[in-house]
Amino acid sequence: MPSTSFAFKQFIIHQDKCAMKVGTDAVLLGSWVLPNGSREILDIGTGTGVVALMLAQKTLAKIDAIDIDENACLQAQQNIFESKFSGQLQVIHSSWQEFSKVNTKKYNLIVTNPPYFEQSLKSSDEQRSFARHADVLPFEELIDGVIKLLDDKGKFCLILPTLEAEKFKDLAKKKGLFLSKLLRVKSKINKELDKRHLMQFEFTPSEFSEQTIAIELEERHHYTDEYKALTKDYYLNI
Repeated sequence: MPSTSFAFKQFIIHQDKCAMKVGTDAVLLGSWVLPNGSREILDIGTGTGVVALMLAQKTLAKIDAIDIDENACLQAQQNIFESKFSGQLQVIHSSWQEFSKVNTKKYNLIVTNPPYFEQSLKSSDEQRSFARHADVLPFEELIDGVIKLLDDKGKFCLILPTLEAEKFKDLAKKKGLFLSKLLRVKSKINKELDKRHLMQFEFTPSEFSEQTIAIELEERHHYTDEYKALTKDYYLNI
């Protein structure tokens, strides 16, 4: 498969028009999130549409996938149209700020793999830089929109690097979203520090669950059993 495409078990992601290619963060998020009977799902910053399609593979819910970037929307529409899940998904070209302002639908599940770089130097690739920096979607504006559109008993899930995740968790709690589920992700089994946090938030404090997994063993591309179990429904080679 050429680098402009990425094949999963039940769909193919074309990514030649999109700044952000298929990456481990998106695969982790799409694999980890459980729709659990959701009827309406929202994917914020869908990019290629990979997370939306991963969720469509394990639910019959209707999924709205939004992105501020026109090329990303065109790419996601292509990937969805060519999949067997096209009847479930709708791509919407909009900023999160505008979408959350005018939309009145309530969602049972909201997911996002958000931009998070706040202080780092921006890339010379304007489109890629735009997709990666949090000034496009500040955490506070993300949370405020989620609070408006999330059903009272709904769940909000996202993935962030550890430092940004801690900041996000504190801000969310102040605004009335409580962490109910956490997956700490290490890049290798022998690393002490977490690389990413997958987080689930709800309006009502509930019993908290927490796990830790490593992606790789000591050698590159030698995956742990836990990572294989998490992603086995999607990756072709697992």
